[in-house]
Amino acid sequence: MVSTHNKDKPWDTPDIDKWKTEEFKPEDNASGLPFAEESSFMTLFPKYRESYLKSVWSDVTKALDSHHIACILDLVEGSMTVKTTRKTYDPAIILKARDLIKLLARSVPFPQAVKILQDDMACDVIKIGNFVTNKERFVKRRQRLVGPNGNTLKALELLTKCYILVQGNTVSAMGPFKGLKEVRRVVEDCMKNIHPIYHIKELMIKRELAKKPELANEDWSRFLPMFKKRNVARKKPKKIKAEKKVYTPFPPAQLPRKVDLEIESGEYFLSKKEKEMKKVEERKEKQAEKQIEKEKERAKDYIAPKEKAYTATLTKSKKSKKRSSDDSDNDEEAKDENKSSKKHKKD
Repeated sequence: MVSTHNKDKPWDTPDIDKWKTEEFKPEDNASGLPFAEESSFMTLFPKYRESYLKSVWSDVTKALDSHHIACILDLVEGSMTVKTTRKTYDPAIILKARDLIKLLARSVPFPQAVKILQDDMACDVIKIGNFVTNKERFVKRRQRLVGPNGNTLKALELLTKCYILVQGNTVSAMGPFKGLKEVRRVVEDCMKNIHPIYHIKELMIKRELAKKPELANEDWSRFLPMFKKRNVARKKPKKIKAEKKVYTPFPPAQLPRKVDLEIESGEYFLSKKEKEMKKVEERKEKQAEKQIEKEKERAKDYIAPKEKAYTATLTKSKKSKKRSSDDSDNDEEAKDENKSSKKHKKD
């Protein structure tokens, strides 16, 4: 039989956007009657969120009252509850309210979390605690998702048009459905040891390709990068060959028991007090030995270092200078003597 559902409908016109989500109004509830049953959801929150939730709860109640949803904060039990009232007209708003308290419990600030009540906004809380068993490895991979100064997270937020918050063992994301799908893929792959930068490159290329209308109906796989897994060969530690022992049919000699050793040393026959005294004496001997070693180490600081013996050594240049100066002095003295002798002869 020929299908009829693909035929053009008379009321379909080009100006109609079939994907647009229209706001649900009180007039859309045709019966106008309250719901047959009350729907409610409860979420527990950690102790450190208590003070923040107390300060923000008045704003939460105002936001939910506008949609006729009741909310309760139980500080004794540590829980938040939302439920429908007789005035509630939107059947889906209770699910949005459930997401709101879930995000508040996961440390999302209220100004951001309240946006979940909008029709075009969705959320996803991704659990990352079960991917890695080693604590140190888990912390490293989670930090890899955040990046230096949060740059990797900012890049993901810009490309997916989502708000992302990494907190403890979960990653909270808010945004359009398409973006949330990408965020989940990136987060899960990051915890499986695939770096987020590969996904970021792919998302950047896809965003550029989406701007070209001629490529709308073509396969984009030829434009996307193909990253191959490269295993770097590491040197295996050399196995030390154990020497072959000579085979003997006889078993090894039995080692003496603790009691046997005590009997040999005579400790077995000592009383409790004597054993304790012996232990105390041994401890004191060890302390005395350590004390002597420490005193020796301290005394090293007070031992004067060995100094080289002082020897007056003059360089050749200095010696030659001294000799030349002495010779010149001798010449001057000889000249003076000659002059004086000549004067005496004349006289």
